[in-house]
Amino acid sequence: MKTIAILTSGGDAPGMNAVIRSVVRTAIYNDVKVLAVKEGYNGLIKGDIETMTLSSVADIIHRGGTILRTARSEEFMTEEGINQALKVIKKFKIDAIVALGGDGTFRGARELVKRGIKVSCVPCTIDNDLAYTDYTIGFLTAVETAVSAISKLRDTSESHGRAIVLQVMGRNCGDIALYSGIAGGAEAIVVPELEIDTDAIIQKIKNGRKRGKKHHIIVTAEGALDAYDLAKIIEEKSDIETRVTVLGYVQRGGVPTVQDRILASEFGYRAVNLLIEGKTGLVLGYKDGKFIEVDINEALNAKKELNKELLKMVDILSI
Repeated sequence: MKTIAILTSGGDAPGMNAVIRSVVRTAIYNDVKVLAVKEGYNGLIKGDIETMTLSSVADIIHRGGTILRTARSEEFMTEEGINQALKVIKKFKIDAIVALGGDGTFRGARELVKRGIKVSCVPCTIDNDLAYTDYTIGFLTAVETAVSAISKLRDTSESHGRAIVLQVMGRNCGDIALYSGIAGGAEAIVVPELEIDTDAIIQKIKNGRKRGKKHHIIVTAEGALDAYDLAKIIEEKSDIETRVTVLGYVQRGGVPTVQDRILASEFGYRAVNLLIEGKTGLVLGYKDGKFIEVDINEALNAKKELNKELLKMVDILSI
């Protein structure tokens, strides 16, 4: 193992830079050259590649985003695009690749593995939608961002006696909504995995109003019912003024939390060591308090399930 390349693909996530730092320094410590591929698989096709040094990753552990930049590459998912990437890999004498991203990144990596390229993957996505691991890099930071928003919205909600629907990201996974809603003390959480009961939400709001409660926070995931539609239903049936806040891309940025930095550092360290040991086609994860390595096919085939017990707890704690 003489040369390892690293790339970040898909959506950015806080903690990606911490992974990059860990990969680069672990590889250099083991006398392995590190190449940076810019803009994900697009850079692998175009040959937009440069050498990384210890100084390349100085003072980035605390920074959000990715210094390598990122993109989604439709071209890479074609046979022509993959063949061009293989030519670039050969040209730069790349022995192995560390790929950072979510399920789309993993699918791209699997195509390389099928063609004999050594690859290890690090789960970096705020959505936390990869079933094989409890946490993905960036998720916990995104939850902190959402919780901070909930705290601010509660102030204005109480001042005006309004209900507020906060829409968070997560695509078709409700984890950001679930975890931020619990930590933020939301009255209701709406997730795409379960059918929404608007009558139950409205009744809870009415019950709270009867005992003098002035603020009402409802957290909804972007893949569930449209936030504006939900707000309209709440306002019409409860006669309580309801506003909407769509948190959007602010959840992807910012300083990664301590937990994300630690996970990122160990994931990067382990990803490099797996490749040095000759292991390939594995993805890093954290399950039941332990770091794990899982076959990439198993990881992609695993079905994500929402923790319904946590939702039940929310229903009880928000009476």
